Amino acid sequence: MSRSYRLNELLQVMRRCRGTVSGEMLARETNVSLRTIRRDIATLQGMGAQIEGEAGVGYILRPDSSLPPMSFTEEEMQALVAGAQWVSRQPDQAFARAAQNALAKISGVVPAEMRRVLDDDSIYVGGQDASSGLDLGEVRRALREQRKMRIVYVDRNGSTGQRIIWPIMIGYVESRRLIAAWCELRQDFRRFRVDHIHEADFLTDRYPGERRHLAKEWRTRCCLNKCADQVIE
Repeated sequence: MSRSYRLNELLQVMRRCRGTVSGEMLARETNVSLRTIRRDIATLQGMGAQIEGEAGVGYILRPDSSLPPMSFTEEEMQALVAGAQWVSRQPDQAFARAAQNALAKISGVVPAEMRRVLDDDSIYVGGQDASSGLDLGEVRRALREQRKMRIVYVDRNGSTGQRIIWPIMIGYVESRRLIAAWCELRQDFRRFRVDHIHEADFLTDRYPGERRHLAKEWRTRCCLNKCADQVIE
């Protein structure tokens, strides 16, 4: 086992514990001696990890720790690259740029031997051909600010109408992009297909309550209904 891998494993164990943990327990979890644990703790502290405690008392990793670059394993890096590929190949250009910028930042801080993983072509994630005039960047802002939207929408029966919705979540389901929202017309939660939204105005009115509480309620109902398509307008 390389030293960098061992240090990463030690950090992962401390993250899982989320509280004070003894050196003996860390030694058992990482399969090294207590003396090695003490030395590795000192190394991590020197690299910026906010680990508090001492031998005989126990150690705790603070949540706001500045963790060293080798905290990514090769498989974790591949997962990040695959996720960024998926985002960058969606029609949402602002999100795509954010994913590319994130990878560039990661490339700037990981050790040189890990940068090759960022260029690994063993995983390919395709894009989507779906197109829409709706700016999903503005939808994400409406989510953050809890702002209502007025949309002109074509429902599954082909009827066009105007709705006032409270957007709570954006979903990517297979080839479809959906907005989960509270619909003032239906007085219930609905999922709206982005490609069926012909016009959208982002209102200054904010909807009441907390978005995350509405999202939790929607997920609960969705699970009870087995996420059936009848909730898609």
